Amino acid sequence: MPRKSKKKAASKSMTVDIIRRFASNKTAMAAFVFLILVALVAIFADVIVDYNVSITQNITERFKAPGKAHILGTDAFGRDVLARIIHGSRISLLIGLGTTSVSLIIACILGSAAAYYGNMVDNVIMRCIDVLISIPSILLTICLVSILGSNAFNLGVALMIGQIPSFTKIVRSTVLNVKGSDYIEAARACGSSDARIIATHILPNALGPIIVQGTMNISGAILTASGLSFIGLGCQPPAPEWGVMLSEAKEKMLMYPYLAIIPGIAIVLTALGFNLMGDGLRDALDPKLKD
Repeated sequence: MPRKSKKKAASKSMTVDIIRRFASNKTAMAAFVFLILVALVAIFADVIVDYNVSITQNITERFKAPGKAHILGTDAFGRDVLARIIHGSRISLLIGLGTTSVSLIIACILGSAAAYYGNMVDNVIMRCIDVLISIPSILLTICLVSILGSNAFNLGVALMIGQIPSFTKIVRSTVLNVKGSDYIEAARACGSSDARIIATHILPNALGPIIVQGTMNISGAILTASGLSFIGLGCQPPAPEWGVMLSEAKEKMLMYPYLAIIPGIAIVLTALGFNLMGDGLRDALDPKLKD
């Protein structure tokens, strides 16, 4: 069998093995299915219910208890809670997935460059990262939002910057374990450029821990975004964001507890789903757990 065919067969076998072990984890699979459903709701939110229903005030319908007309009731402004939950899923997933993806891309560039080139490049990049990581990420995010202004975009930028330091350290340590491998030396001997070696040989073989950490960080980003929106430093009313919904419900939660319980459950279940899926990915990608 040609060498390339053997390599493809081995790669395919490894991928199948990872998928099989992930699928055998019932908790991780349940979380995965739940997150797929949440993603579908977010994608087709406008098809399920019109966005205007979630933001248009109707005082005559305020504080309606859950029923046939409004399955999850209405809030203090007569807005349908279910419609706000549905459209809020889009905001939360965009913030969680978007900020984590962009920060991972930047961290992969910085971390792989620091590990691959070493010396001065490593010192400059990692000393800058050390400065950023010495500031608690939540404090850094709050400071950046306060400077940039309170809205969804600035919140996303602040969360992205806050995630880069920890991701960069993970990427650097992972790449350091891979760069000394024989196939990297073989790629250099074949005349491959540094960028090609990093992109096609190093990063693909270091993606396991990076993907797991990224998955778990999504839940952290969603929780942080909801928390900052709750205190007025994130998304602003009347945006149907789950943290905003909790903030608006806090004054009436004793009389109308469903206004706080429903968005709270949405936040907890989504964050828990990403954490459980991250645990499943870690177990599936860990070669020590092969049976």
